[in-house]
Amino acid sequence: MKLKSSVVTALLFLAVMSGAAEVVRAQGVSVIGYSGSSTKPKVMVDSVRSAGGDSIRAIIVRDFENSDRIIVVPPAGMPSAGGPMNYALLTQFEVNGVVVASLLPSGWLHVELHDVVAKLMKQKADFPLPGIPGNPAWRLALHGVADSLEAWITGTRGIAQTRIAFVRDGRVWLVDSDGANANPVTPRGLSPKWTPNGRALVYYINDAESSPVMITDLATGAQRALTSMRSSQAQDYDPVVTPDGRSIVFARSSDSGTDLFTVPLIGGSPQRLTSGRGRASGSASVSPDGQRMVFASDRSGHQEVYISDIDGTNVELLTTGGVGERNWRDNPDWSPDGRTIAYQSGIERGAFQIMTIDVRSQTTKQITSDGRNDDPSWAPDSRHMVITSTRGGTTQLWVVDAQSGKMRQITRGTGARGSAWSPRLTGTP
Repeated sequence: MKLKSSVVTALLFLAVMSGAAEVVRAQGVSVIGYSGSSTKPKVMVDSVRSAGGDSIRAIIVRDFENSDRIIVVPPAGMPSAGGPMNYALLTQFEVNGVVVASLLPSGWLHVELHDVVAKLMKQKADFPLPGIPGNPAWRLALHGVADSLEAWITGTRGIAQTRIAFVRDGRVWLVDSDGANANPVTPRGLSPKWTPNGRALVYYINDAESSPVMITDLATGAQRALTSMRSSQAQDYDPVVTPDGRSIVFARSSDSGTDLFTVPLIGGSPQRLTSGRGRASGSASVSPDGQRMVFASDRSGHQEVYISDIDGTNVELLTTGGVGERNWRDNPDWSPDGRTIAYQSGIERGAFQIMTIDVRSQTTKQITSDGRNDDPSWAPDSRHMVITSTRGGTTQLWVVDAQSGKMRQITRGTGARGSAWSPRLTGTP
């Protein structure tokens, strides 16, 4: 199956954007100074005086707001950064930084960051914006500009230039991190996961004749089966790619139970990792260093999250609790920084909530409380997660800030579930 041309254009442009960013990126990271009662820098994004300038500013502002690391100060009533920078007056407005952007005749975007506290222009760079304003490649490139600005301002690169894979109507879809450009990318598929380079997705197909784990190249649409189960009594599902990009870990169910297996992406014979002896183990997530994994299992008589070495040895119980639906724990996801594991847990009958557990201290934290919340997947910043939630009345994707609990809805319309957040898309897809 071929991807829609707009999706292909957006994905292929990532290679160009990555190379350009390497050329224009300022040396080092210069975090702007700020003071006052706020724990976040206050930044004004000045009007962009060019065709499509309102859209450029709106996307940058929204990306800043979605990052939960920056307070955006409206420019209304403030001195324009189009003229000489009045740092003294900006200080009275408690502004810490000002972003000034202008579209060059070449189509590139010139961006400057002014540090109000230091009273100087901190950084500047030029970024390419390809194609027609508003198209997927243009928007994805602009998300990359916002992410670079966030790194200049806070020291942490943003996560706007990412995408989220999810399931809708039995197909795998992709959507931008801000909820734009939702498009299907497979004719069928469930439980998608990204390859570490962001170029492909693995998922599984469930039908009466077979249930293979598949991989789809996002640039070409080419599909390939990674496993083959041709029995209605068996199924392969819930694949995840190891951080080195060489193998997948997946669950295989049969008459003897459900266990975790691994197989190389280039092909080969699956190797068993767990032996549940009639019990079920699945929903694996691999640590960022590739040495350990977490998974869900009912081996103790009720569903809990376990941690083990990547070969399935040295299994330890990670979550604890009583027996029953209220203590059902499933779908763990290991954060990219390796510090935290998110999972869903039964809090009340029929109501699952998102929890996190610190890998080192094993302290837990409840992240959500309204509606039913499932399937957590970490963003590259190890702070935000995309989850499936019914809090809005229908099953949709929401992003939650694990620090503050702030939520924003990503999808609308037909129900969406089973999401996976991409890595930062700075290389060829």
